[in-house]
Order: sequence, then structure tokens, then C-alpha cells
Amino acid sequence: MNLEVFRNYSLQHLKKDILSGIVVGIIAIPLGLGFAIASGISPVTGLYTTIVAGLLIAILGGCRFQIAGPTGAFVPVLLGIVLQYGYENLLIAGFMSGILLIIFALCKVGALIKYFPSSIIVGFQSGIALIIFSGQIPNFLGLHAIDKFQFFHLNIKEIFGNLHFINIYSIATAGLCLATILIVLYFSPKSLGMSYLLGIIVSTGLASFFFANQFETIGSIYGEIPRHFPAPAFPDITVERVVTLLPSAFVIAILVGLQSLLTARVADEMTKSKHSSKKELIGQGIVNMVTPMFSGIPAAGEIARTVTNIKNGASSPIAGITHAIFVLIVLLVLAPYASYVALASLAPVLMVVAWNISKKEQFAKVIKEKSFHSLVLLTTFSLTVFTNLTVGIGVGLCLCGVHFIVKKSQEKQKLLRKTG
Repeated sequence: MNLEVFRNYSLQHLKKDILSGIVVGIIAIPLGLGFAIASGISPVTGLYTTIVAGLLIAILGGCRFQIAGPTGAFVPVLLGIVLQYGYENLLIAGFMSGILLIIFALCKVGALIKYFPSSIIVGFQSGIALIIFSGQIPNFLGLHAIDKFQFFHLNIKEIFGNLHFINIYSIATAGLCLATILIVLYFSPKSLGMSYLLGIIVSTGLASFFFANQFETIGSIYGEIPRHFPAPAFPDITVERVVTLLPSAFVIAILVGLQSLLTARVADEMTKSKHSSKKELIGQGIVNMVTPMFSGIPAAGEIARTVTNIKNGASSPIAGITHAIFVLIVLLVLAPYASYVALASLAPVLMVVAWNISKKEQFAKVIKEKSFHSLVLLTTFSLTVFTNLTVGIGVGLCLCGVHFIVKKSQEKQKLLRKTG
């Protein structure tokens, strides 16, 4: 933690930091549960990740406003790893990504973020948003027992093949949650996090009163959420696992680095401050090495929670620390009650998150250009959705590389013709 941020720090600053941390903590709880479930793992792992990542990045990160935790961008990647290799290997991949992030930081890779093509970023974020949104359709419709697949088109096929099993009570519960979120946002557009919490509470409460036992809850599918924090345990790493999981770890590291540094850049623009990309990557590296020891999944700086932190008056890492402590207290005191939350209530929350991270305006703008960047965006988007994120980003970068070489070659030929 940079102690310089506490110069001229006052009691008023402390009050604002604590208040902001509590607000962000309220937002982080349903998102932590939802992202873990969407990734195919136990919901409580999302809370463990929120606590560990939130605390460590506040202390070790390079941006004093950064809030770290599980994010929507990781959902399709983590689900793919879980389906292919299992949860234990996901923890190892996350640990390896932490090591890679520290290597990136020492090699000053963070300085290259400003050169990363925006068409690729918009393309893969829009693809991820579509995958998250479509992945919540089964929970919205009450199709909790259907199989999950690594590929988008197979999941859509599975949904259509099981439409005759839809649960009208789940649809009603999800509809109540979505309506509550939209009503809250209509009257208070800045209360996004509070709208999530109210949506879950109102919809689950009304559903339990009017048609109890007619819909699935977190507890009925995953069991009761334990009211304790796990003891640390080092992942069982072998050479064979390292070789197998290296590509997955590399993708996670790239995602963590991109998302964290882009979020830090947004924080800089909002607060007229300046983050340290090297320190941020090292901090995120340590975070992703430590979270697997507490059964946590990969984490990164998250833009919605970081922006909320800033808008609520945060001025130091104390806000991030408060957010982590608040989630820990909720886990230790109220965890059993989370087991009663309807799974259908979480679906609209993640759907709204997907809508907000979809980059829809930028997507439409680049497409209208009908330029090379439009081709890169559509290619990255399509491959992210129908294959995976690694292929999407890889092919997008290759296209940009080829375009750069061709462009430079044409410029050189023009120069030779002029001088000749």
C-alpha cells in the first residue's frame, strides 16, 4: 500500500471510505455468488474470492481505488476449464496465472496495454456478454437439471431441447427480480448495486410466500453455504498438470491483466490520478496465487465495483479493505440465509451485468465503419462465442499483425516510388 495516499487524510475521508466499502460490499455479494454458479462451481467460492482478492489488491495493488474480485469476463473461460479439467485443476490454473502476471509485470508488459486494439477488446467483451446472458437462460426458465457444455451452440441446442421442462414458478420469480431491478434503476439510475440486492430479496421473498417449494434455491442445488472461512491449502501441483494447464493459465493471466489495467485507466480518468501498471500486475499476480489456497477462483479489477467505489467518495485503499471485511462478516453471520435465495433470482442480475459489459455502443459504432477494424471485431466476437476466448483473441491479434505488416509494406513501397 502506498502510504502517500494518506497525506492530509482526515476523519471525513475515513467515513467516506468505510461507507463506500460497505456499498461496494453489498454489490459484491450477489455478483460473487452468481459468477461462481455461472462458472460451474460452488457459490461460496465466489465469496471467498471476493474477500481474499478485495483485501489483497487494496493493500498490494497499483491503483488506490481498485476493487478486485470474480468478474463476468472470466465466466466462459472458467466454465470451460471446469468442464474439461475439473475444479481442482481450475485452482492450479489460477495459481499459475498469478505467476505469469508477476512475470508480465517484471517484463513491463503493462506498458503495452495502450497498444492493444480496441476492436479486439470490444469483440471479446461482447462475445463474453452474450455467453453470460445465454448461460442464465436455463436458470431463468427453471431448467436447472440440463447439461452444460463448453460451446455456445451446444448449450443453446440443449435449452431448446428441454423447453417442455420449463418451470413457470421460476419464470415468475425471475420476472419479479428483473422488474424490481428495472424499477429501482428507473427512479435511481445510480443505484445499480442496490437494485441487484433488492431484486433478489423481493423476488425470493414473494416467491417463498406465494409458491414455496415450487422453485430451486441455492441450498436445494448446492447445499447450505458454510458459515466459516476456509483454512489455507496449497494446490497439488505436478509437472503434468502444469504442462496441461499452461494455455488456460496464460488466457486467465491475459484477461486479468487486461481487465485490471483497463479498469485502473478508467479510475485514473475519473479521479485525475495515476496508477502503477507494474505494481498493479504484481498485486494481481499475488492475488491469483493466494486465492486458490482459500478455494477461490481467478480474480481481477472489476470496473463496475471500482467506479461505484469512486462515485461513493472513496479516497484510499481503506474502502477496498472495508468491502472485503464487510463480505467476510456477512459470510460468517448470514451465510445460511443465502441458501434460501432462488436461483431464478440470480439469473436477471447476471443478465443485466452481461448487458452492461456488452460494449453495445462501441460494437455498433465499429460495425458501421465497415473498415478493417469491423472485420477484426466480428472475427474476434464470432470466434469467442463459437469456439473460445483464446482463439478469438489469438486470431484477432494475428489479423491486426498481418494488417500492420501489409500497411507498413505499402507505405515503404510508396516512399521508394517517390524517392525513385
